[in-house]
Amino acid sequence: MKEKIHDLIIIGGGPAGLSAGIYASRARLNVILFEKGMPGGQMLFTEVIENFPGFSKPIGGIGLVDEMVKQAKEAGLKIENDNILKVSHVHHQKHRFKIECDSKKIYKTLSLIISTGARWKELGVPGESNLKGKGVSYCATCDGPLFKEREIVVVGGGDKALEEALYLTKFVKSIKLIHRRDQFRAIKELQEKILANDKITPVYNSVITEMSGKKLVEFVKVKNVKTGKIDTITCNGVFVLIGIEPNSELLKEVVDMDDKGFIIVDSHARTSQDGIYACGDVIKKDLYQIATAVGEGATAAFNAQRYIDEIS
Repeated sequence: MKEKIHDLIIIGGGPAGLSAGIYASRARLNVILFEKGMPGGQMLFTEVIENFPGFSKPIGGIGLVDEMVKQAKEAGLKIENDNILKVSHVHHQKHRFKIECDSKKIYKTLSLIISTGARWKELGVPGESNLKGKGVSYCATCDGPLFKEREIVVVGGGDKALEEALYLTKFVKSIKLIHRRDQFRAIKELQEKILANDKITPVYNSVITEMSGKKLVEFVKVKNVKTGKIDTITCNGVFVLIGIEPNSELLKEVVDMDDKGFIIVDSHARTSQDGIYACGDVIKKDLYQIATAVGEGATAAFNAQRYIDEIS
């Protein structure tokens, strides 16, 4: 069992974690970032990014990841490919937290930044996985402009789904809005706006059972949950807007979270536990975007550095 000691450990290598790593490395902290897979988070599954500042032309998600990783490494950030099994608070004057990894290594650190992100809730139907980034999307704000004058399907019935469906009408030709119940769960005002919009056709009591297409989405199969009848809807894209789930299980007994598992932070990225900061899609916030994650990562690193200076 090897033991490592650091000023700061960052868990999660999406845009928030990489941003935190850049700022922490430039501050000359003894920092390491852990990512169990490839760095990049949800960016790896985003075909085209059009709303990230500094890129006047669209850039592929993988291309943006490569640029961020390159910059982080040039700043001196060490990125370790390992899965964190446990985070525990150590009641010790110098080393505050202990990290246990899949590799059996143990690390101790003065401070932590949690940037483990979130995962979009999926339908789990045949064809969905293969068509991610090829017409299947989970974020209207991210991908809406890519579907100009297209016929699309939107899945969901809550406030977020209806809000994003209305947003998509700025770009698309038409929307079939599929919901498994006989009425939407969203607030009445949103429901009224949906019903008044000529571009949107509600499809109640229905669920998607399959998505299909050779290279891009071409159609979906939709089952009526009351009659069992299956229809085929031709479309150029599918937006699955049934929510996201935070990857926060690791911190369940360590920091405060809301009822959905999102980590609660203040404006300084501080959690309820001194020395632990959080940023990116794992935190409770209003807007889940690459640009916001990058800013939150910088904020977390800056305040972690101040905390480390105070206790060192």
